[in-house]
Amino acid sequence: MFDKIKPQPEDKIIKLIGMFAADPRDLKLDLGVGVYKDANGNTPVMSAVKKAEARLLETQDTKKYVGLLGNLDFVDAMRELVLGDSVDAARVTGAQEPGGTGAIRQIFELIQLAEPDATVWISKPSWPNHEAILNHLGMKIGKYRYFDETTCGVDFDGMMADLDGVAEGDVVLLHGCCHNPTGANITLEQWGAVTDLVLAKKVVPMIDFAYQGFGDGLDADAAGVRLDGAVAERIARAAHLDVRLAQSEIDKLALYLDASPQSPKQVDSAALDAIGAVSDEDGFMSLVNAVLSGDQPKLAGEMVRMREMALNPVGLLLAFERRAAQLARIAARLLTSSLAIQFILTKCSGWATARISLGARW
Repeated sequence: MFDKIKPQPEDKIIKLIGMFAADPRDLKLDLGVGVYKDANGNTPVMSAVKKAEARLLETQDTKKYVGLLGNLDFVDAMRELVLGDSVDAARVTGAQEPGGTGAIRQIFELIQLAEPDATVWISKPSWPNHEAILNHLGMKIGKYRYFDETTCGVDFDGMMADLDGVAEGDVVLLHGCCHNPTGANITLEQWGAVTDLVLAKKVVPMIDFAYQGFGDGLDADAAGVRLDGAVAERIARAAHLDVRLAQSEIDKLALYLDASPQSPKQVDSAALDAIGAVSDEDGFMSLVNAVLSGDQPKLAGEMVRMREMALNPVGLLLAFERRAAQLARIAARLLTSSLAIQFILTKCSGWATARISLGARW
């Protein structure tokens, strides 16, 4: 039986480690496995790990089976370490796996079970085991440009151009930080652009996050992974709004949907249409302009038109904020010194009115 099994090609990294060990020279540098080494070339056990082991030895009272998902306290601690407070804990499901490679294998198998025809997109180059496991499972593989050998940085334009070809239901595999094997990372702004593409294309992001803390620090390395929680910042970037105005848009959408963290609601196109969040061509701007210009004769007719068209008052508030942001941007380009902008919304006879005051020192 075992005579039929063919020897597999030697792993290049393991081979390199063997070559390093066999080299008799003192002046040598091990570029094999990407693990921390001290000045003497040793990989020490960190003091925090030793203390944790000692505490575990002192307090652990059983070795019983912990269940299919592993140690759930560990899983919860990993969730907090990776995601922080960017996502409600109730929305996160996790499992403890036998190392990073085992976790990747389990996720690939889950993808194959859920969507057998899905293509998993990996960077060029990527960690060799990504492609090896996918090939072993017989899964479809797509590749996107990533490393620019000229700049030794990320070819982000090429990356986004290739990812524009992903199909709904595909999986895009990203490296959370310390890209393996290039070390080239996308910026936080680029993470935002990738997030927007993932949402627009309706694909599933998969983030291999093996080196958190070894780049710029635990929180800094996780900034891109946690970006999805910064909804207001993403809206602001896309619409060229101040973050506070974007957050107000979110608040108004939640108000319209009667949503809260305790009672989340699914946002669909109808809800966005209702508050005028699709574009400026939402029927509100003529009323907004009448209010801001002080055109009283026109205002009465516009309010009648608003009622006849059943335009939502929440959308009107949003339209005022958009126009305020536009005016602020125009003023910022014109003024050579400081700009003070005050935007006040009040309720008047059940309708929203607005006043904008601009002040500048020339």
